[in-house]
Amino acid sequence: MRLYGRILLFIKIAKEKKMKKIVVLTGAGISAESGIKTFRDADGLWEGHDIMEVASPIGWKKNPDLVLDFYNKRRAQLLTVKPNKAHEILAELEEHFDIHIITQNVDDLHERAGSNKVIHLHGELLKVRSISNEDFVIDWKHDLNLGDFDLEGNQLRPHIVWFGEDVPMIEHAIDIVETADILIIIGTSLQVYPAAGLMNYVDQNVPVYYIDPNPATIYDLPNELKVLPLTAVEGMKIVKEELVNSIQKTSDF
Repeated sequence: MRLYGRILLFIKIAKEKKMKKIVVLTGAGISAESGIKTFRDADGLWEGHDIMEVASPIGWKKNPDLVLDFYNKRRAQLLTVKPNKAHEILAELEEHFDIHIITQNVDDLHERAGSNKVIHLHGELLKVRSISNEDFVIDWKHDLNLGDFDLEGNQLRPHIVWFGEDVPMIEHAIDIVETADILIIIGTSLQVYPAAGLMNYVDQNVPVYYIDPNPATIYDLPNELKVLPLTAVEGMKIVKEELVNSIQKTSDF
């Protein structure tokens, strides 16, 4: 059985080496179609709170109960929603391409849809970590409260990258973007850095798709750029058709 497993792994690796590598950058827009709120209102508040009150080390130090309540509500909502067709299409494309997803979202909808290579730049809502040991990270699907400790008696906090904190996965994300054959950007205003700067690391010969109902203007990008001012679901239907057709045309020669 071990030999059989190794053979299957070898076949999988060999197949992936022949596939084109598609890197997908996703933002809040793709999850909004599943019913997840983007939190930020027109006045810049998050659910009525200043962003620094609920998503910063300063806010955590000032009022941890408020921060925990905010993320407990977000976590509870996440458990009531499902991946949408855009998430599912990305998972389906793994049959034809080597798909790598780099997401700013803290939900698990990409994973639930079946995507296997997902990097969360800003953390994960269904995980918590120790305030004293960043490497102590565990799964967590219920409310997190003051008095919930790690094994050494340290308070647990949401496994979220707050404003003002380093983004530990950014270097790994850059490495992946640099080796892309195709880049797809979905549902992001391209305003939050360093995530917004990732597209600048793609090779200039790589085609770029940008899907968003209200796309930002992209300056100084030498790549072939196709902007689709559509929802994530409608945009990914079009992109999937184009990508699959390109494979079929290649196989005809």
